[in-house]
Amino acid sequence: MVHVLSSRVLLSPTDFERSRSFYGEQLGLAVYREFGTEEYRGVVYFLGGGFLEVSGRAETPSDPPVRLWMQVDDVTAAHEELVAKGVEIVRPPVKEPWGLVEMWLADPDGTRIVLVEVPADHPLRYRPGV
Repeated sequence: MVHVLSSRVLLSPTDFERSRSFYGEQLGLAVYREFGTEEYRGVVYFLGGGFLEVSGRAETPSDPPVRLWMQVDDVTAAHEELVAKGVEIVRPPVKEPWGLVEMWLADPDGTRIVLVEVPADHPLRYRPGV
């Protein structure tokens, strides 16, 4: 078995500055580190318990597309904040039949992002013996 010390999702955008602006300014993800120069630049953002690295360059968006799942405290507040920042919302917050509240958006290359709120009464919040 491989002992994994850390992990991250890697995205190679078609336009680095556009994606950097989207993830850093519009979504407001905190920067873990930046590296490189010119076309070899990259930035790594905190993603809760993981990381998102935006680096390199792609001629076309990835296929099949990657989807990002990010849990937030309040998806309605996130919706209001992102709309105010000009982020295009693919689907506004909806309580799904499985009990999570989900909102969908996309980055500049079309990578789908779901922001999820786990309600207080949802089974994902249940921790036996805690």
